[in-house]
Amino acid sequence: MKKTVLALLTSSCLTCLAALPAAAFTAYVSNEKGNSISVIDTGTKEVIKTIKTGNRPRGITMSHDGKFIYVCVSDDDTIEVIDAKTHQIVGTLPSGPDPELFVLSPDGKRLYVANEDDNLVTVINLEDNSVINEIPVGVEPEGMGVSPDGKSVVNTSETTNMAHFIDTDSFEITHNVLVDARPRFAEFKSDGSEVWVSSEIGGTVSVIDNASREIKHKISFAIQGVVAEAIQPVGVRITKDGKKAFVSLGPSNRVAMINAETYEVEKYVLVGQRVWQLAFTPDEKYVISTNGNSNDVTFIEVASGKAVKSVAVGQLPWGVVVSPN
Repeated sequence: MKKTVLALLTSSCLTCLAALPAAAFTAYVSNEKGNSISVIDTGTKEVIKTIKTGNRPRGITMSHDGKFIYVCVSDDDTIEVIDAKTHQIVGTLPSGPDPELFVLSPDGKRLYVANEDDNLVTVINLEDNSVINEIPVGVEPEGMGVSPDGKSVVNTSETTNMAHFIDTDSFEITHNVLVDARPRFAEFKSDGSEVWVSSEIGGTVSVIDNASREIKHKISFAIQGVVAEAIQPVGVRITKDGKKAFVSLGPSNRVAMINAETYEVEKYVLVGQRVWQLAFTPDEKYVISTNGNSNDVTFIEVASGKAVKSVAVGQLPWGVVVSPN
């Protein structure tokens, strides 16, 4: 009798667990021409709110505790701080001129900001909202990546075609790595072993060894029926286990799914028009792409590489970040 009751209870519990909905998070999409942020429920995959911002919002991220959204409003030469609960703008940060992309330090205390017009990286102390330093880099800085240990920041300069490695204690450039034309993004593996730099016009992703600061591999792309000039790598995201990567390929309207251990492209995923930036949901069930010219975002299953749904957002979606909880 006891075994029968236990079996029934176990079966009931398993049924209840199976019926639980998948974890839902909140995604925030910056709309460059719409001067807004689209707020998306990742469970329903629907826009639930639109937040008005300053002029030309591009780079977007969140505090590690999920309380604040930071967005580069490039034409206003500032960074707006938005309360994630109320969706109200609660402050601004001294970003320097024309902030485009930034990265938050692992301890959450600093923002490293690329200032495209002045060829600077601005370092902001988030504890008192002050500028700690301004670091001269190459021409047209854009991509920003930070090592998991917080000791190095990588900035990519579009016109100089370099990845600049910056020591976060001294604020000095320690290495300059020449990559292919118009580098746009830098992404470290979670173990800090590599940093991947996308080159939009060069059509490649350079895999840089973080110990030697040398290129160990270059990933190229070829899509049947698409001219090479339209295959323009921009956003890069790598799973926490370091086994899989996704690269957005601009006007080709594709996202490449890559074996991050062998560097082989496994699949090209058709999404919206002019795919730009990417973000994982925290459970890494989905990666979300921003598709600028079709004014939508696409949810892609990480496991299968299947595009499951596109969601209309504002005008010219540029960046995307997903709440940590």
